[in-house]
Amino acid sequence: MEKIVWDEKFKIGVEVVDKAHEKLFRIVNRLFDIPEDEMNYQHTYKEGIKYLEAYSMKHFSEEETYMRSSRYSGYARHKKIHDNFRDEILVSLKKDLELSNYSVSAVQRFAGIMSNWLVEHIMREDQAIVGKIFSPQGRDLSSQIPAISRTVNRATTEVFQVEVRLVNPLYRGQNIGNGYYCYQCFDVEGGVKLQILLGVEESLILRGIKRLRKAQINSETLLQVFEQLFTQLSRLFRAEPEEKLTKENLLTLEGYRAEFMKGYPCSLLYSNKVGHIAFCHRNWRVRTAKS
Repeated sequence: MEKIVWDEKFKIGVEVVDKAHEKLFRIVNRLFDIPEDEMNYQHTYKEGIKYLEAYSMKHFSEEETYMRSSRYSGYARHKKIHDNFRDEILVSLKKDLELSNYSVSAVQRFAGIMSNWLVEHIMREDQAIVGKIFSPQGRDLSSQIPAISRTVNRATTEVFQVEVRLVNPLYRGQNIGNGYYCYQCFDVEGGVKLQILLGVEESLILRGIKRLRKAQINSETLLQVFEQLFTQLSRLFRAEPEEKLTKENLLTLEGYRAEFMKGYPCSLLYSNKVGHIAFCHRNWRVRTAKS
């Protein structure tokens, strides 16, 4: 996980908002800098995260006040994103920290997720406040997230014997550490094609391989783990695999990023104290030739 560097491109041109964003960058980056050998470093982490939370809530309030004063048409949607961050994402991340007793790796993971969320939110949502970009007007997939999350949780419980929580509903293909990647295409009733793209951190993959009573990670064991995941996930969409998984479905990190850039309207990041799993899906209707 890397620090986020403040840059002019993040400014939206509203002083109170820009100053708050720059300060949030500094607060998040301080979490990366706390040395593990510092006396009582866990207490330092706790205080740093408590301050980050308090300042974030203060900033949200100020930003929402500005949106109301400027009669921003996307206010309701934007506030909903703030509320989801406060009530869902932050709560989930803090649970992971508590379970790990604020370990260095957990705090680094927390800071990385916060960095990604902050950058994504500024560039997509906050820039839209002043019309620099437009919020997407396509189909709102937020209503699907609870059902998807329940299915992802069942799949990870079945395959890895661990539960996961949604930590980023706006995942944009960021690195999840040492990960493995795979995709599979499915047929859905009504002439619809579905593609699911997964990224799973190595620590979770190892748990899945251990449950298969295998000794090491190779293409064969990877495919077995991913096949179990896809089987569980496909039930949500009542989909049948187009073809059997092969080595061709496994992706390198570069291949994963290239595939992700093709566009996945629903891209979610889940986590627990063991590792991360990215779930992305897209679908399209197959055009049939007219007779």
